[in-house]
Amino acid sequence: MMTTHLPILPVLAPFLAGALLLALPDLPMPVRRRIATFAVAAQIAIAVALLVATGGGDILVYRLGDWPAPWGIVLVADRLAAWLVLTATLLALCAVIHAGDGTDRRGRHFHVLFQMQLFGIAGAFLTGDLFNLFVFFEILLIASYGLLLHGGGAERTRAGLHYVVLNLIGSTAFLFAAGLIYASLGSLNMADIAARAAQVPPENLGLARTGGLLLLAVFALKAALLPLFLWLPAAYAHTSAPVAALFAIMTKVGAYALLRADTLLFGSTSGALAGLFAPWLLPLALATLAAGMFGALAAESLRRLAAWLVVASVGTLLTGFALGPAGVAAGLYYLPHGTFAAALLFLLAEGIARRRPAGADFFAPERDMPRHALWGGLFFAAAVAAAGLPPLSGFLGKFMLLRAAQGHPAQAWIWGVVLVAALAGVIALARAGSRLFFSTRTVEPAPAAPQSAPVDMLPDELPDPPGAPRELTAILGLLGLILALTAAAGPAADFARATAAQLADPAAYRAAVLGGSR
Repeated sequence: MMTTHLPILPVLAPFLAGALLLALPDLPMPVRRRIATFAVAAQIAIAVALLVATGGGDILVYRLGDWPAPWGIVLVADRLAAWLVLTATLLALCAVIHAGDGTDRRGRHFHVLFQMQLFGIAGAFLTGDLFNLFVFFEILLIASYGLLLHGGGAERTRAGLHYVVLNLIGSTAFLFAAGLIYASLGSLNMADIAARAAQVPPENLGLARTGGLLLLAVFALKAALLPLFLWLPAAYAHTSAPVAALFAIMTKVGAYALLRADTLLFGSTSGALAGLFAPWLLPLALATLAAGMFGALAAESLRRLAAWLVVASVGTLLTGFALGPAGVAAGLYYLPHGTFAAALLFLLAEGIARRRPAGADFFAPERDMPRHALWGGLFFAAAVAAAGLPPLSGFLGKFMLLRAAQGHPAQAWIWGVVLVAALAGVIALARAGSRLFFSTRTVEPAPAAPQSAPVDMLPDELPDPPGAPRELTAILGLLGLILALTAAAGPAADFARATAAQLADPAAYRAAVLGGSR
């Protein structure tokens, strides 16, 4: 174990950036954008430093106020937390760049809420305490409520209401779960819970199991696992593109919590509580993958299609997490790919909608959009990534997952669902592309067209909407991240395997956090 201040920096940096932006509300928007972009870039540098510091297997523990665990608040950074913090900050940089196209002008405090969202996400990945996991969940959810409704509109408000109500129910269930676990095990520090779980008294076993299964339900809601995913498609499809792109990491927070609880709180050394999630995780993950692909096939707009593919990617991810260390490694390699690919589709959907004034991103005939060859090529690359086709990292992640399933009692089901879902994804994306780019119709010229866009101009000669350079920068940035993950497949897969091995040894986590304090 190493003592360092590094684990608190990913939490502190977005909080300070958000506080600064809130304290200076009269700054011109260009200045606010520069501050927000610089803050996220600084957070990426911190995340890289954290990844390097934990890459050798060290577990970094930060004790707030120098109070020892399990009585004090601790932040814990291991390979898993560092990997996810880096994924979130890289995604956030592309999203905040895209928001500068004018999205951030549609309401107050966009960049403040954006930084608070990152504050909650980083805290959820790094906290070593179950109650503080609840606290960080609430921080990121409160920020997400404001971001989801940013810009207003009836459809956005309706979808936001469902999102808020369901997550408030989940938060209430989380408190009940934490109370039951504290009543039965006497602690909320996750390392201490893991140590006590192996010696839970028989009279408290029922309470502990109930609390654990409530946690499963809460984390399944956060991850959008079947049947608790119905809030996601409408919420993600009706918010703005940069917000939907950032929300692509939100389901991974729930998946992270499921993985952390399954390997640490209810791992193989947890006595009677060992494997508490095992009977539920794989069947629900496969069902979620199938449901997500059915929704993608039925989608009538690119935003809806992208939202359903987020659901499907959660199913793929948690299928891997249910298959032991090899499956966890496959899932951790696939996680950033699925996040970046979904975010890329959301940004593309908004760019396409802006260039199709009548059809927007719906799969309906429309005149050729400006620079249709460029946008068609971008969509093709995004579709290859989202469908998990070779040679990109999605294919490699799914290949690792299928290899991890070899010899599993449910191998036939896993292979069947994953492969059929991949085929369904290809069909859904091919259908979307053909309708968006090859189903055209003649549009009668408007009686009074603006002089900047004469009606007799060819589609490729029409001007781009304002903010197009930022839009393209963010889209190309996400494509670049996917290509980088593909090019660095060897080191990234090795890191994922090392992370899975570290998770399979919860004793090291307990020793780092508790030391001799117990």
